[in-house]
Amino acid sequence: MKDYHFKRILKQVLFLSFITSLMLAPGCDATVSTIDSPDDEIIELVQNPLFEFGADPWIIQHQDTFYYCYSLQDRIGVKRAVTIDQLKLAEEQIIWVAPTNTMYSKEIWAPELHFIDGKWYVYFAADDGDNVNHRMHMISSESSLITSQFKYLGKITDESDKWAIDGTILRHQDKQYFLWSGWEGDVNEQQNLYIALMDGPTRIQSERTLISLPEYDWEKMGSGNGLPTINEGPQILENNGKIFVIYSASGSWSDHYCLGALELVGEDPLLAESWKKYPAPVFFGNDCVISPGHASFIRIKEQDFIVFHHIRFAGGGWQNRQVKIQPFYWEEGRPSFGVPGLDGSLIRIAY
Repeated sequence: MKDYHFKRILKQVLFLSFITSLMLAPGCDATVSTIDSPDDEIIELVQNPLFEFGADPWIIQHQDTFYYCYSLQDRIGVKRAVTIDQLKLAEEQIIWVAPTNTMYSKEIWAPELHFIDGKWYVYFAADDGDNVNHRMHMISSESSLITSQFKYLGKITDESDKWAIDGTILRHQDKQYFLWSGWEGDVNEQQNLYIALMDGPTRIQSERTLISLPEYDWEKMGSGNGLPTINEGPQILENNGKIFVIYSASGSWSDHYCLGALELVGEDPLLAESWKKYPAPVFFGNDCVISPGHASFIRIKEQDFIVFHHIRFAGGGWQNRQVKIQPFYWEEGRPSFGVPGLDGSLIRIAY
């Protein structure tokens, strides 16, 4: 009974919040009737952008809470809430501040929060201020509570120990793999996608396998004149037993950033031939939404959502990105992301 009344009250609060948002944004074309729902269902209408400033968005759900993990110069923050829209106003929790004068003190990029074996782990890229020294690093909580103290665990790398960013985790057939974007050698000319087998949450135990490199024209936009070609931001997307890696391609500094896709078609993820690359981008911008990329994915009550950043205006570069969320669907077993939504677009989420 208490849970029933809580849901009724929360629905009323979300309704009032939505009415307020319409008053502040009169150009929206959503209608109030879209929030009607059964008494046991909470409906939330989220107005984009989800965050007016932000990059490399990582949102997950653990138990009944949503977590948004992000970087702030030399620190890593987390916001948590019981609904997606409430993340906008959620209290910021700084879980870790980088010490000064280390190889991981600066340029902290794309932190990912994972709950593994009863603890929280964050994988992030960092360097000492010199990009050539970018590597993947880890912190973890002392307990299962996100509010517990986080400590630095060290670097996570394969034996090659080459430049690396955007690390993420794939769990497949009782094994755990690490995927990341990295250089083949020591020169900043091309970023590839690699995978390796993990031995627990903190160690890579195999050699890296190259699974994708920039080869199509749409993966090389914004490059040249000393700028590298790009495959980065690999993210795992699963559906009905199929595994995809959705990755970012072309220059993130340019107006041409987009998303490509790999599909696992073989049994062993460590074999390059087990991965099939789609020959065309699966999500790209237009004149209204510039340079969408580096996405994460979340499923809420059987509906899939993509969370992505894009540049606020043409030529805006890294410093002018914002975060949006929108639903996507499946066609013949493949993800269909559609067109990136406009500012002010209303996204219906059922809980």
